[in-house]
Formats: sequence, C-alpha cells, structure tokens
Amino acid sequence: MKAILLAAGVGSRISREVNRPKSLLDIGNGETLLHYTVSMLRRHDIQVGIVVGYQKDLFFEALKDLDVTFFENPFYRVSNSIASLWFAREAIRPGEDYLFANADVYLEEEILEKLLAAREDVVMLADFRRVLEGDYFFHCENGLVKGYGKEMPVERRTCEYVGAAKVGRGYIETFKKDMEAMVAGEDYQTWWETALYDHCDQVDIHPMDVAPCFWAEIDYIEDYERIVEFVKGKEKP
Repeated sequence: MKAILLAAGVGSRISREVNRPKSLLDIGNGETLLHYTVSMLRRHDIQVGIVVGYQKDLFFEALKDLDVTFFENPFYRVSNSIASLWFAREAIRPGEDYLFANADVYLEEEILEKLLAAREDVVMLADFRRVLEGDYFFHCENGLVKGYGKEMPVERRTCEYVGAAKVGRGYIETFKKDMEAMVAGEDYQTWWETALYDHCDQVDIHPMDVAPCFWAEIDYIEDYERIVEFVKGKEKP
C-alpha cells in the first residue's frame, strides 16, 4: 500500500491559536502529530507522500529523518484538498492500493491495522459512537455509505467520518479520473473525498468503525488537547 497525506492547508479554525501547521504540533511526547503518523505508516512498509503548501519548509525540517516524498500545492490559500491531491496525481498509479488521509488526524495504530486487513476496495473510516456531535457525517444503508454532509439531520446520521480512506487497486483508476475531471472542471474548492462521495450510488463505499479505538482530527484547540491528554495517558506506567 501507498499513502498520500494532505497537509497543505492553513487550518484557519485553529491558526489564530497556534503559529504553525496543526499537523506539526507536538502531541505531548516530543513528537509532532505528522511524525507520529508517518513513522507508524513506515513501520507497516507503506510508502508515504505528503502534499504541503502553508509553511512548507517546516515540514521538510520536521520529517528530515523519515523516508517521505513531498508534493506542493502552491495555491493552498485559494483551493481545497482536491487540488492538493491533484498535485500528487503522478504518484497515483494503477495496480496499487492507496491510503488517503488528512494530515491532522491522529489514529491509534490498531485502526491502521484494521484498515490494512480490509478486503473491500473502498473503505472510509468512521466512528459509529458519534452521531450527536461531530464535523462530518455519513448516512449508511445495508452497510454502505449512501449519504453524507456537515449539516445532516441527526435522525439520518449513522456515524461520523474520521478523515482517512482506503481506495484499492480495483477502483483507483476510476477515482483518479474522477478527481482529475473535477479539477479540470475548475472545482478546486471541495475536499478530496468528494471524488468518492459523488459516486456513492455507483461504487460500494464501506464505512469501517474505528471503535473502540481513539482518534481525533484537529479542527479546534480542544481537539489537539484531547490528543495530548490521550498520548500522555498511554505513557503512564
């Protein structure tokens, strides 16, 4: 498997409180979130590419001891993650399985191991414990994602999206073509996941429950604090 992590954005919801990209924040053990994630991926022999933009030089320095490939989105202030993934398009090749993830997501290693063991071609991580509060939700029917949205009514929510997905070799070429077509159509302001969402009626998208493991995506300072608290708790004897 190969992984491409999206780390180009400014992170406007938290940038007023921190002066560096949120994926480069220390998670409480002297290690940045992104260094933790890349190290975990490399332990599983996963090749890692990272798309950078905002304060890109900080990423080069923070990950200089790790084997990663960098891509750059120079238009990170006027585009969203679909454009970032487009800049890494040459690394997306047929016959390979891919993990796509937002770089500001903390995942316990057990979640990655569960995802690597999945046989389904398209798998999106989700938390079925969270339907009342969250950032982005799925509506699932018969074990497949059939609806999605930030403002989805509570009664339709099945789970919260976690921020990472596997796209396997059986669908990766179609996914890449859809992503490229969106950018060619000047749809720069959407998320990379939209290349999957827009086709959920044609492709089986399987939500994988991360429970009972811990995860967090840093949108606000409170999310970051939850990661720090969890990591410190794991280190206690």
